[in-house]
Amino acid sequence: MPLSPPPTDMDLRRAMAMLAAHGELAEVKGEVDWNRELGTVAREVLRRKGPALLFSNIKDYGLPGARCGQLATGLLAGHRRISLLLGFDDEIGNHELVQHVLRMNAERIPPVFIDDGPVHENVVLGDDIDLRELPVPQWHHLDGGRYINTFGAVITKDPDTGSVNAGVYRGMISGPDKIPMLMVPSQHWGRHWAKYVQRGEPMPVACVYGWHPVMDFLAGSPLPPDVCEYDVMGAYLGEPVPLVRGRTVDLPVPATAEIVVEGFISPDPESYEMEGPFGEFTGYVSDVPTRRPTIQVTAITHRDSPVFRGTLEGSLPGASGENSYMSSVQRAAIAWQTLKTAGVPGVRDIFVHPVNNGTTIVVQISKVNEGHAKWVASALWASGAALYRYKYVIVVDEDIDPGDYSATDWAIAYRVRPGTDDIVVFPGTFGSPIDPSTPLEERSVDDLGAGLWNRMLIDATKTWRFKPQPQWNGARFPPTVAPAAEDLAKVRERWADYHFTGWDGGR
Repeated sequence: MPLSPPPTDMDLRRAMAMLAAHGELAEVKGEVDWNRELGTVAREVLRRKGPALLFSNIKDYGLPGARCGQLATGLLAGHRRISLLLGFDDEIGNHELVQHVLRMNAERIPPVFIDDGPVHENVVLGDDIDLRELPVPQWHHLDGGRYINTFGAVITKDPDTGSVNAGVYRGMISGPDKIPMLMVPSQHWGRHWAKYVQRGEPMPVACVYGWHPVMDFLAGSPLPPDVCEYDVMGAYLGEPVPLVRGRTVDLPVPATAEIVVEGFISPDPESYEMEGPFGEFTGYVSDVPTRRPTIQVTAITHRDSPVFRGTLEGSLPGASGENSYMSSVQRAAIAWQTLKTAGVPGVRDIFVHPVNNGTTIVVQISKVNEGHAKWVASALWASGAALYRYKYVIVVDEDIDPGDYSATDWAIAYRVRPGTDDIVVFPGTFGSPIDPSTPLEERSVDDLGAGLWNRMLIDATKTWRFKPQPQWNGARFPPTVAPAAEDLAKVRERWADYHFTGWDGGR
C-alpha cells in the first residue's frame, strides 16, 4: 500500500462533534463511578431513549496527569445515529438503510499507510504498561471483572496469506498487562488463531479503542473471511483509511485512533487466564468463568487526552444498546446478501428488531412456490453469519410489513397451522455459545467448537395447498376485511369534511 497524507475528516472526535450538533450526544459532567454506576447510567439513558454519552468526570480518572479520563458510549444506539454516521442528513427508513448497507458492504477503497499518526503521540512499553490507567468500567454488577473489549476492533492477520481481519470480541482485564478473551474457532480471528496454534507460535493482536464509528459498525459484522474490513470502511467513508504499523506488532491500525493496545496470545494453555461471566448481548449473564486465551500486552499507544470507547452490552426490552441497533441493520443486510448469493428469489424486505440482535429475523417474500420459506431458512442457516444469529426465521407474504410486529403476529395467528410443516425445527446445528436457553454442556466451545442450536422456521405465508375458491375470486385464501379501494379513496378525499372533535385527524 502506498504512503499518503492522512485524510482529515475521519476520527472519533469529529464523529462525536457531528452527533452533538444533531442533538445526539450529551456530555456527562457530574462525577460517575466506573464501578457499576457508569453502566447503570448508560442503561437508564437507553431506557429513556436518550442520546449517546461522553463521560468526562469518571471517578479515579479526573486527576491531572491521568492517562485517559473520558469514555464514549452509545454512539450507534439508534437508527437516527446510524443514519447520520453513515453520511445521511437525518434518519432514513429501515428498508433504505438496509439497502445502503447492502450496497456499501460490496464496495472497496483500499487503505493507505502513512509514516506516523496521532495514535503514536504516546507510547507505553514494558513495566510502564497498566491497563487500569484506562477508565474501563465494571459495566454490569455480575460481570467477572472490568471488560475492556466491548466495542474495540481486534486486529489479527492470517499467517499464511497475510490477510487482515478486524472483529469485535469480548475481553476482560485480569492484570495490568493481561486480557483474557472469548475465542470461538469458527470466527475469523479463530481461524487465524488455529493456524498459529498449529505452528506453535503466539498470535499478534492489536485492539483499537476509538476511531470513526464505522469501524465498530463493520468490525462487529460478519463480512466474508477474504474481505478486509479496512477496505469496506474506506468505501463507507469515501476515502482510504489512513493506517500505521503497530509499535510492537506487525499489524495495521488507524493512524487517528484514540487508543491501541498491542500484544500476543500464546498457544500455551498455561498462559490462559480466567474470563467471565459477562452480561452479553442476549441480555443475560453469559456463562461460567473459564480459562481462556489471553493477550499479553506489549504496548499501549494513544493520542493526547484520549477518549476510551466502550459499549454497554445486553439488550433488554425497552433498553437496547448500540450493538443491538447495529445488528438490526447489518444482520438484515448480510442476510439479504446471503439469500441473493444463494439464488433465493422474491426477497422484498428483511427486518431485525434491535432487542433480539438478529436471533430472530423476519423475511418478506413474493412467494414463487410452496417451499419458498424453507428455501429462505436453509440458505440462512447454511451461512457462517448464522453462528450467533437467525435462530428463528419467520417468513411472511408481501402484504405483511416485516417491521410491524402486530402484522407479523397476525400472520402467525392466521396463516400458520401448528402440526404441519409451517413450523420446521432443525436440531443440532452450530450456534451461539452464549444463548441461555441452551444447556451449558451444549455451549462448550472447548468441547464442541461452538454452541449447539435447535433452529426454527415459521412459515407465515399463505399456503398454496388450499384449492382455489370461486367465491374468493379464485384465490386460495379468503379476502381480508380491508376496505374496498374505491371506498377508501372516497373517505380519504372527504377526510376534512368529517370535522373530528378533539383530534386533528392524523396523517
